[in-house]
Amino acid sequence: MHVPDGFIDAPTSAVTAVVAAGAIAVSLRGARRELDDRTAPLAGLVAAFIFAVQMLNFPVAAGTSGHLLGGALAAILVGPCTGVLCVSVVLLMQGILFADGGLTALGVNITDMAIVTTVVAYAVFRGLVKVLPRGRRSITAASFVAAVLSVPAAAVAFTLIYWIGGTTDVSIGKVATAMIGVHVLIGIGEAVITALTVGAVVAVRPDLVHGARDLRQKLQLRVHGELVDAPAAEEAPAGARTAPVAARTSRRTLWVTGLVTSLVLAGFVSFYASANPDGLEKVAADKGIDAKAEKHASADSPLADYGVEDVTNARLSGGLAGVIGVGTTVVAGSAVFWAVRRRRTGDDVSPTAVENV
Repeated sequence: MHVPDGFIDAPTSAVTAVVAAGAIAVSLRGARRELDDRTAPLAGLVAAFIFAVQMLNFPVAAGTSGHLLGGALAAILVGPCTGVLCVSVVLLMQGILFADGGLTALGVNITDMAIVTTVVAYAVFRGLVKVLPRGRRSITAASFVAAVLSVPAAAVAFTLIYWIGGTTDVSIGKVATAMIGVHVLIGIGEAVITALTVGAVVAVRPDLVHGARDLRQKLQLRVHGELVDAPAAEEAPAGARTAPVAARTSRRTLWVTGLVTSLVLAGFVSFYASANPDGLEKVAADKGIDAKAEKHASADSPLADYGVEDVTNARLSGGLAGVIGVGTTVVAGSAVFWAVRRRRTGDDVSPTAVENV
């Protein structure tokens, strides 16, 4: 659903840019509450994973494909504010390096693909978690439903933006019908990917999943040979020993596994992705929305269209571009989230503590 330059007029693009900038500013503040030393590295990895999986277009209908948007996945794994930042980093890398999604339409894309999907998905997810039985299966099921609904929600958002500032004279009813119809199908693919990924991470490290924080085991103490739930810190019995919560996978192993998976998906599996146009591209071609599409400002980038310039072998070219994209995204994302985390650490230092140093 990457909107290219020329689909939306300049005033509407400017307004969405302001909306996107405001949402990112709010998300930066919110991410400072969501991230800690354990989850900050995961956030950069989530951005890289979303980049990789977005390269894997899957067929959804005759002549049409879809790909992950990632808002639901990011929100559930690392929190809604951090999720908005994750998807925004991906969109920025795609627009600048790969000429995917217009630069003048960056505000439209962030508003549609980062903000709408994340907000809708996380609201649905939290609502379901509150009414479903407490357990890992409920987290996975809620992730599935949230992801399903987030994609047509983004399609509705694009339709509204196009209705306000579209550059071609196309019936909004036809646009809405086509966009929502195909993106309901894409939403099913999004839901499968999201549920499988969230379920896999929850199975090994539920303590690192923002949406599964209610599943975290209570700290227990061993008192006279028996484990009991820990009281408040000030009430803990003298001499009691804490029982560490078991983790099936270390954070480092999880991070390395996720990065290797992302590199394999982008560098190798992406070659076998569907070559059919995605939902928006298909609708735009069928309905004439693309009549005023403009050349991308980064069309001459050496990585444009997910290929490396001067590399003639298509498989090698696409694979190298995917690997470069994953590497660039994980570095950029990690830098953003570590900076946010350090800012939080600085804010946590009280003036009294500084005076006492």
